Amino acid sequence: MTCGNLLCGCIGILFAVQGDLTSAAWLIVLAGVLDFGDGFVARAVGVSGPFGKELDSLADVVTFGVLPSFILFALIQDPFQPLTREISDTEKGPIWPYLAFSIAVCGALRLARFNIDTRQTEQFLGLPIPANALFVASLPMILTFHPQHQSIILSPYVLYGTIIILSLLMVSELPLMAFKFKSFSWAANQAKYSFLIASILLLLLLQFAAIPLIILLYILLSIVVNRKTKGM
Repeated sequence: MTCGNLLCGCIGILFAVQGDLTSAAWLIVLAGVLDFGDGFVARAVGVSGPFGKELDSLADVVTFGVLPSFILFALIQDPFQPLTREISDTEKGPIWPYLAFSIAVCGALRLARFNIDTRQTEQFLGLPIPANALFVASLPMILTFHPQHQSIILSPYVLYGTIIILSLLMVSELPLMAFKFKSFSWAANQAKYSFLIASILLLLLLQFAAIPLIILLYILLSIVVNRKTKGM
């Protein structure tokens, strides 16, 4: 499953270069399912260990770091044209579109820190790289399925703002919820269940346009829960 995650990232980069950003985005979603499930499967069959952890990070940096960078680079250049021509043309143009690859760099930094950081057993510090990738994947999906939002999605302010904010969030020390359930009681997991219910409702109402709002809700709810916990 972890290698499947990596394979999704490699093929997704190929799609992004060819200008098929929607297919690249769907591969991020598929890779997210594989990434979420591989840990459960490894523990269930008794093969979890440091090898799987390192392989998982290598796969994640490609699928959830490099691939989103290519998607953002393509959105800045021209989401309706193959990227190969655009890359050659940028030799004469500004260097700002290459800022998109800070997503890959900050994603790698985030994964490297996560692997050695003993503080992240109960919560995350910084935005998890799969959440970052899902946010980016939602942009070409919104273009495809909600074309009325095209002017917003393709705005340079939105694209560059997305790059800068996501990059900073990944390497930040911001405490965020980890969806690890010690029990399934409502009292012990009220914030997590509330988030899941709100996410489902947003998806039903807004479809793909809900994904950026869900990521924002995740961050805001984590901040509220963290402050409430400190206050106690």
